[in-house]
Amino acid sequence: MKSLWCDREAAEYKTDLGLRVYTSRLLGRDPSLVLHGGGNTSVKIREKNIIGEEEEILYVKGSGWDLETIAEAGFAPVRMLHLLKLAKLQVLSDSQMVNELKTQMTNASAPAPSVETILHASLPYKFVDHTHADAVISVTNTANGWERIQEIYGDDVVIIPYVMPGFDLARVCAEKFAAEKSDRTIGMVLMNHGIFSFGETAQESYTRMIALVDRAEDYLKKHDAWEILPPNSLIRESDARSEIAKLRAEVAEVAGFPVVLSSHMDGKNLAFAQREDVKIVSQQGCATPDHVIRTKRLPLVGRDVKAYAEFYRAYFAEEVSKLAQPVTILDPSPRVILDHKLGLVTVGKSAKDAKIVADIYEHTMEIIQRSQLLGGYQALPASDIFAVEYWELEQAKLKKGGSSPAFTGEIALVTGAASGIGQACVESLLKRGAAVVGIDINPAIDKLYDRPDFVGVTCDVSNEGAIAHALDQAVIAFGGLDILILNAGIFPSGCRIENLDTATWQKVMNINLDANLVLMREAYPLLKLAPKGGRVVAIGSKNVPAPGPAAAAYSASKAALTQLMRVAALEWSKDRIRINTLHPNAVFDTGIWTEEVLAARAQHYGLTIEEYKTNNLLRVEITSHHVAELAAEMCGTLFACTTAAQVPIDGGNDRVI
Repeated sequence: MKSLWCDREAAEYKTDLGLRVYTSRLLGRDPSLVLHGGGNTSVKIREKNIIGEEEEILYVKGSGWDLETIAEAGFAPVRMLHLLKLAKLQVLSDSQMVNELKTQMTNASAPAPSVETILHASLPYKFVDHTHADAVISVTNTANGWERIQEIYGDDVVIIPYVMPGFDLARVCAEKFAAEKSDRTIGMVLMNHGIFSFGETAQESYTRMIALVDRAEDYLKKHDAWEILPPNSLIRESDARSEIAKLRAEVAEVAGFPVVLSSHMDGKNLAFAQREDVKIVSQQGCATPDHVIRTKRLPLVGRDVKAYAEFYRAYFAEEVSKLAQPVTILDPSPRVILDHKLGLVTVGKSAKDAKIVADIYEHTMEIIQRSQLLGGYQALPASDIFAVEYWELEQAKLKKGGSSPAFTGEIALVTGAASGIGQACVESLLKRGAAVVGIDINPAIDKLYDRPDFVGVTCDVSNEGAIAHALDQAVIAFGGLDILILNAGIFPSGCRIENLDTATWQKVMNINLDANLVLMREAYPLLKLAPKGGRVVAIGSKNVPAPGPAAAAYSASKAALTQLMRVAALEWSKDRIRINTLHPNAVFDTGIWTEEVLAARAQHYGLTIEEYKTNNLLRVEITSHHVAELAAEMCGTLFACTTAAQVPIDGGNDRVI
């Protein structure tokens, strides 16, 4: 492990808190040290309060902040004097601790202090760093991990046995560290949890962390437990789209709400899922207690979701019955699925959640395999997993609750998504919590959004193979399909029938009609598995009820598409799939309407551009956003009892009326 410290970069930070930010970000850059909000850092600073009294303040990473991107505002300032008094208590519930920490903050608008705040305060060093370094966890999570840690570090670290995070851990660390530290001590190892380093400067604490982790890595290399080699041959699911979608439907049924599945069928993940001992090593427990919060319980090996849920309900119901206080039982669905053909499949209420679980478990797999090479993986027992999962602080979050966006856990696919109405539909669906796959012939779709809940796929919808590939990508990324927005289409130059050539006619029909038939046909098996029922919205046109001259191919294609939607509504209603069509008109913020074209059309009708844009009964301008919002609403509960509808969105057109 190499230090990322740079004197030139560090010189830009002028204060202790600034340097705390800098080294925190250095730690956060390395996922083998911390992942998705894991890890913790702090600094103790003497400063004057509002009445001029000098006091020592602990600035500790606040809840919700990630070390990789943390800023000064991400640190919670807490009075040290009170923290040191709390550390001497023998009993303090975690909920009481959280309240005490909040009352001792010097900035009411700062984030909530970490649950490790008292632990950081009790360590007698200015700067304190805490990570869940993979290399260290690989060593601690073995049968003789304690002895191996002693062999690696000797008197350079104090070793703490596993204690659940919270006040009890802070109290044990305070007592044991004070009793066992020496002049050589530069760190502390928490068994099955992580490692601490400290120093009088930010650089010292950071470089000590890197050096300590590097020693663990060297130890693994020395004992041939570093390199993980996959097997020579790997089996991969041949019909992954269908199998993943079925799996998602079963998980959602057990969970009681829609979920996102993220599938990883690369060699590394397939190799782990295909281990002969996967049913043993994967059931030994999470690598650290922080991972329990994200990945929840043990992985499901195979695809028997219902058997997994029955086991979970039985075990946790028995454990819950032993508790003095009532708790909210968590849903019994898995968060991690290991399958010899699908590899690693992770589950989340959102695409972001599923990605976080995948990142964590991929690191867990490396830890397990290195621990196995070192003598055998042995981590937290089931009782400790239960204790963390039903931790009073986690239960408090559940009780606090909060509403989720309407389409949380659902997956949508939008065609023609790179611009205009299609892009606006993507935005409207993302805003409502859906994971969205956007497809477009324009390669810009690939990088339209950089966020975990969007995947862009370059796709020529007139190519059946490209459509199949796009659906494969959607299911691998998110697990299935709930919502389909048929927006892609072309509007050829005006041409009267007597001048309309067959090639133009066929091209328009191929894109505006045939491609939608293929997409609907291929999407049908996915839509009928949608937990809340499938939904399709087709973007038609005012030209369906009121065609204009010189637009025969376009008008006929949209009319045929509308008829296709009506037939599909008749055929698919038994599968809880509802299908509706929007007929927009005069949407001028799309690619075909340049300023020059607008000016020319307005002049043709003797109108100003503004008059031309609002040339409807309501005198309103119709935008892509308006169409997209209605399309999204038609996929929501407001239209739950509506199918086969044709809704104009044109500001009122006398010819349509």
